[in-house]
Amino acid sequence: MRVSLMAGWLVLATSVICWAETSSIRLGEPLGSVNEAGVFVPLSANVKVYGSFRFAESCTFDPERNLILAMNQDAAEDLEKNNAYVSLINPDGSVHTAKWIGATRENLTLNDPLGSAISKGILYTVDRGFLRTFDLNSGQPLKAFEVPGATLLNGIAVTAGGTAYISNTRPAGRIYRVTADGRASVFVEGPPLNAPNGVAIDHEGNVVVVNVGDNAVLTFNPAGKLVATEHAVESGNDGLVITEDHTKYVSSVRFGSVSRIRQGQPAKIIASGIPSAASMCYDSIQRQLVIPMNSNNALAFIPLGQDPR
Repeated sequence: MRVSLMAGWLVLATSVICWAETSSIRLGEPLGSVNEAGVFVPLSANVKVYGSFRFAESCTFDPERNLILAMNQDAAEDLEKNNAYVSLINPDGSVHTAKWIGATRENLTLNDPLGSAISKGILYTVDRGFLRTFDLNSGQPLKAFEVPGATLLNGIAVTAGGTAYISNTRPAGRIYRVTADGRASVFVEGPPLNAPNGVAIDHEGNVVVVNVGDNAVLTFNPAGKLVATEHAVESGNDGLVITEDHTKYVSSVRFGSVSRIRQGQPAKIIASGIPSAASMCYDSIQRQLVIPMNSNNALAFIPLGQDPR
């Protein structure tokens, strides 16, 4: 009887061991993204990625403190309202302040910050249907302006005078202009806008816009007239940076690449395989691009000092 019982346990133990040896689990793959041609591209060697974020959609750079400000959604608004926050990040990617704006919620409303910009000591961000502003030194909330008719405010650029140009990605593609005193109007709408996303102000004061729906890079003069059309290598674009030498860098949130556009030259991919390459910013002191990666909860860093001329 004892022998039979022992044999039964041996059979059971053997079967468990065999199951453990023959079963497999699916392991995660190294970072990368599928490009427009449908080919998986691994993260290129010139890209470094750092974590400690929760759905960071955009960033902006504060040269006075030499810090990167990352906008974090945190939990989705349908799960937890008014829970977004702003992180302060050192130029090497390490965390300076995990929760700067958002450490406490008193007198703070910040639900789903997407695009962000800095001008004259003020941090600007779009949050659902609002343009919100904060004191850059203290983090204290300043003014909030509702944008009538907005459905999905996304990218933002701000002039030295405090006028904000904000993309409304969908369903209606348009760019809003919001003056410093909060007066909102439609700057441009309709084609060639095609799910507009990233917005920047160039060195001539023009408004430059990239589309998610195609690879167009559109330049409008202050009167809203289209004056130039360029193209990134891939479509699905989100981030837009214009550097001191007038070079444009465009990040594709859909296909994970960064295109470089120089005047009179065809666009060139300088980095690739960056999943969800969202609304990037430019660190003008270290000369690097910083790219939030949305649900990957990370920032990617691309040094431009080695960017070949």
